[in-house]
Parts: sequence; C-alpha cells; structure tokens
Amino acid sequence: MLTFALRNLFRQTVRSILTLTVIALGVAGISLVGGFIEDIFVQLRESTIHSQLGHLQIYRSGFSTIGRRDPYKFLMEDVDGLVDRFRTWPEVAEVMKRLSFSGLVNNGHSDYPILGEGVEPTKEKQVGSMLSIVEGEPLSDSDPMAILVGKGLAHALKVKPGDPLTLLVNTPEGALNSLEFTVVGVFQSFSKDFDDRAVRISLGSAQDLLATPGIHALVFALNDTADTDRVVKRLMAELSPEQYEVKPWFVLADFYQKTVDMYQRQFTVLEIIILIMVFLSVANSVNMALHERIGEFGTLMALGNRPFDVFKLIVLEYSILGLIGAAVGVFVGVLLAGGISAFGIPMPPPPNSDMGYTAIVRVVPNVLGVAFVVGFLATALAVVVPARRVIHTPIVEALRSNI
Repeated sequence: MLTFALRNLFRQTVRSILTLTVIALGVAGISLVGGFIEDIFVQLRESTIHSQLGHLQIYRSGFSTIGRRDPYKFLMEDVDGLVDRFRTWPEVAEVMKRLSFSGLVNNGHSDYPILGEGVEPTKEKQVGSMLSIVEGEPLSDSDPMAILVGKGLAHALKVKPGDPLTLLVNTPEGALNSLEFTVVGVFQSFSKDFDDRAVRISLGSAQDLLATPGIHALVFALNDTADTDRVVKRLMAELSPEQYEVKPWFVLADFYQKTVDMYQRQFTVLEIIILIMVFLSVANSVNMALHERIGEFGTLMALGNRPFDVFKLIVLEYSILGLIGAAVGVFVGVLLAGGISAFGIPMPPPPNSDMGYTAIVRVVPNVLGVAFVVGFLATALAVVVPARRVIHTPIVEALRSNI
C-alpha cells in the first residue's frame, strides 16, 4: 500500500506540488515567526540581566517584601566569605556587592529625586555589558568620586561629563549627609524608567555617603543564563532561609514575564490561524484531486478492495504528502532565518524603552518541531472528510466517472 500511495503522489505531480507548496509555506511561516518572537525574548532577557539585575540576587530575608519601606534594616555585613566561596562555582562568572539608596541630587540650581546604587566598577563590567555609555566613560575603581547618570536624568538636570553633582541622602541613623561627585558618563539601559531616575557611584563612596559598611545585595553574573535555576536551587540549599533570600532575574523582572506571556499568547493564536489556513487550502486541493480520481477509487472497490482499504490508501497518500511538505517547510524556514538574520531587522524601541535594536530570526528546535507537527496535522485532518465521502459513494456512481 505504501508503494501504491507513493506512485499515486508522483502520478499527480502538479497537484502534489501545489499541495506541498501550501504546506511548506505554512510551516516556514510558523518557523520564521516563532524564531523572531524567540529573539525578542532573548534580547529582552539578556538586556534586563546585563543592564540591571544580574542573573540572580541574594538579600537579607524579608528584604523583597518589606525591605523597600525601610531598606537600612536589611543591610548585610561581613559577606566577603560568601563572595569568595560562590565565585569558585563553575557556573559563576562574578559576584558583586551593591548598596541601594534614595535621595536628592543637586546640580547647583535645583534638586531632583533619584534612586542610586553603589557598585564595584570593575566587577560590574561582567554584568553590565548591555549598559550603554552614550556620553563619557564608565566608572572606574581609580576615581571614587565619579558618578554615572541615567540618560533621562542627565537630560532633566542638563548635565554632561565633567559637571559637578551633589548627592543628599539620609543615613541609616537618620542623619543628613552629602557628597560632591563629578559626572564621568551618561548611561542608557533597556528601561526608560530606570534611566530617568538612576545614578551609580562606587561602592566605597556609597558606604561613605550612608555611613555604613553594609550592602543590600549580592548580584551574580553567570556564564550561561540557562544555569540560573540550578544555581538558585543550590544557593537555597546552602543558605539559611532565616538569614537570606535568593531571587532569580525572572522573579525580579515583572515586565519581562508579562511581555513573554503576551507574545506567547499571540504566537498561539497565529499558529491556530496558520493551521486553519493550511487546513482549508489542503482540503480544497484534496477535494479537487479526489473528485478527479473518483472513478479510480470506484474501480478499486469494484475489484474487491474494501472501502476501509481505500480510505487508508487516501489518508496514507496525503499523510506522506504532509510529512514531505512539513519537512520542506522546516528546511525553507531554516534557510530564510539564516538569510534574514545575516541582514538583521531594525526594530523600534519596545515599550518602556527609548533604545532600538536589531532583531534576527533564531532557529529554535522547539518552534521547528511545533511547525512540523502543525503542517502534518493540518494535512492529515484535511483529508479525513473527503476520504469518507469517497468511500461512501456508490460503486456504480463512482464507475460512471470513468466513462
């Protein structure tokens, strides 16, 4: 029966090629759209990780729930032993200390509310690879009184590299303290809201400004984002939950999760639409092909073949066609993805950002698998009803088509 089915497909060359083209285009379309959406996820994920959050962060227990109201009650001290231990893990590229603070910045004319971070400049280069310096230069360990300013904040304050800025904050004891810094650079991240209020200074200067030796977070940069879950589980097993809490980047990045959920639902709807389009196109082609061959099927049944055998033959023919078409579609999709990615797709800034990027179409095995299955299922389902109609046609009426 398999040999017979293959001969029938090659006998109807034009019709088979048209059906194959419909299936292949649908599968290639799903592959390209899925790869494009996956690239959006990857670029948004890596930008979020490498411009702000790192792969995961460790806080004092309770900081993520109530620490925002009184952050200085959740300072961590004497964490050098933890840093040295975790840096030896093979998955870990770097472990950095951060001290967060809020206050006012003064440019000599007006005050502006800010959110600040004290960071370790050299180590931060491991996680801040996507923090774009649009003016000036990044922080360095050699200049403790340097300050980096977000692009939106720099615009609001009308400052540029070389200008002085004064930070005014409340210390953990409630005293008022201020230090004068020199702007060395203006940065831009993937989040416009962050850039509108953020400043960064060296960790030592932040501790002097707040009159504390403590920090708020240990930030991990991993060698591979895929290791995040494994490292989180290992940290949670080694650290006491009464003392520390571990938060991976995808928990901290609420915007990322909502964006992924939105695009995944859109992609599911698109898959359904393409499935329906392929189904209807193949069904139309199948109906015409089977109508032209009704005399052939009548002859088979007149020669003693059971209707179910004829039904199996028809379904087998188009199942083979579906497999070939889906395979061709995957191959075409991979080729087109490579060609499009070689040139790139200029993209406008996403929501909550003012920085565009160049997208590519990624070759994702899961997406290719889904596209293949959609193409095959659409073809297999499209042939069922026409095939049932053929086998229920009276033999005498079917044979008249041969006249």
